[in-house]
Amino acid sequence: MNAETETTIPKTVDLAAEYEASGVAEVLRELDEELIGLRPVKQRIRETAALLLVDRARRDMGLSQAAPSLHMSFTGNPGTGKTTVALKMAGLLYRLGYCRKGHLVTVTRDDLVGQYIGHTAPKTKEVLKKAMGGVLFIDEAYYLYKPDNERDYGQEAIEILLQVMENNRDDLVVIMAGYADRMDKFFTANPGFRSRIAHHIEFPDYTDAELERIAETMLAEQNYVFDAGGKRAMEEYIGKRRAQPHFANARSIRNALDRARLRQANRLFETSTGPLDATALSTITEADIRPSRVFQGGLDVDRAHEETRA
Repeated sequence: MNAETETTIPKTVDLAAEYEASGVAEVLRELDEELIGLRPVKQRIRETAALLLVDRARRDMGLSQAAPSLHMSFTGNPGTGKTTVALKMAGLLYRLGYCRKGHLVTVTRDDLVGQYIGHTAPKTKEVLKKAMGGVLFIDEAYYLYKPDNERDYGQEAIEILLQVMENNRDDLVVIMAGYADRMDKFFTANPGFRSRIAHHIEFPDYTDAELERIAETMLAEQNYVFDAGGKRAMEEYIGKRRAQPHFANARSIRNALDRARLRQANRLFETSTGPLDATALSTITEADIRPSRVFQGGLDVDRAHEETRA
């Protein structure tokens, strides 16, 4: 080691200062502010950020050479914030210098697998080209693997992904997401993925209280509020709906609020006899919640596929 090299290698590092200067603190604050609940997920993200911050300091001191494996698996039920956290992770990796661009490309099987011979490789490679320098988020990744269908081309996409995940690990982070049990079977059938994924993060379901806060937050974002009766009805709705099949956490709540707003608009249109003020136009009442089929034991679902996506 020559004198010139010695002068460029820091002797010490102030991790607290590096933490603030990197912008990681801002990303984590956004995560706390924008996502209700998910404490174990947020803790894992903080731990990952700490690991990468220390790894960067070690590299600056010449103590580390190989880039860490950053590919991840997000498991949990639908509507638990996996896509949102993936977006924040992309921003965090960019701030720490592990991604050139820090963008997120979200795909499903249909974006990667072709319908005929020679179609899959170009599709998969085009997606990977768009994702380079950032994060590729593969939703319901287990649908790539269909061993019972001899004419399925998912295996070709899997082989291309595995090669890129290994050879381009310094320029692409892959996050695979879906139900925990299905992801476990997928990794068992495709051990190449398990060996390349270092971080496994489980997303818990929201509690009733958290879903109530989420509902109020979603309404507030659109300048709506519950009145007292509407709030009580929504709390009861949440308890009944989550006990039914195909419950998708925050996504089911958003769908329910969309229907409540539709009922509110019809109610106002049919019953108003004069000018309406902002309060009337912005208030969701019990009458807008109670007509839901959930209160009669039915499913309040317009399109089932929206409720079952991870």
